[in-house]
Amino acid sequence: MRIALIHALKHSPAPIAASFARLWPEARLMNLLDDSLSADLAQEGRLTDRMTERFLTLGRYVVGTGADAILFTCSAFGPCIEAVARAHAPMPVLKPNEAMIEQAVGKGRKIGLLSTFAPTLASMPREFPASVEIVPKLAEGALAALDRGEREQHDRLVAEAAIDLRGCDVIALAQYSMAPAAPLVAEATGRPVLTTPDSAVEKLKRLLTAGRI
Repeated sequence: MRIALIHALKHSPAPIAASFARLWPEARLMNLLDDSLSADLAQEGRLTDRMTERFLTLGRYVVGTGADAILFTCSAFGPCIEAVARAHAPMPVLKPNEAMIEQAVGKGRKIGLLSTFAPTLASMPREFPASVEIVPKLAEGALAALDRGEREQHDRLVAEAAIDLRGCDVIALAQYSMAPAAPLVAEATGRPVLTTPDSAVEKLKRLLTAGRI
């Protein structure tokens, strides 16, 4: 199976590659990175028709390479990804967070949503069902630390921010780049912690290997 991974942050490829290596090493991966997507969204402050067309262009390209599925790894672009999914149905086209959302909803009604990228907290809560309460939290300064190559500082800031979510049933880490911080978050809060890359790989494997021996 050939899985196209489309990234809008330079920190996303390594965590998803690690999850595939652990959970589905047989999958063949291709990576596309356009980190101007996240920069342009931060500057614009909202998703635009032009942004959606850029996503559709990326989708057409990877489908042309023979990909069996597409996984987007930046959680702030939900409507753009939905447009790609409609254009290429029934091919699996996953938002980065949809599999984790499904798992989180099964674990409780009060979900802590921890992010290092502020636009994610504007778009992602709408993807959860109305039956759950979302408690959003931004890990201030964590993404900037990661941009400087300071992974330990990033993880420490994420874990410190997570302390405010100790009253939640489960904590969901919104960015793929946050996955390595999951053990520290669990230690700091005592709560179950879900990461987007692990959940996404598990769902893709189920979808693409169903019925295969």
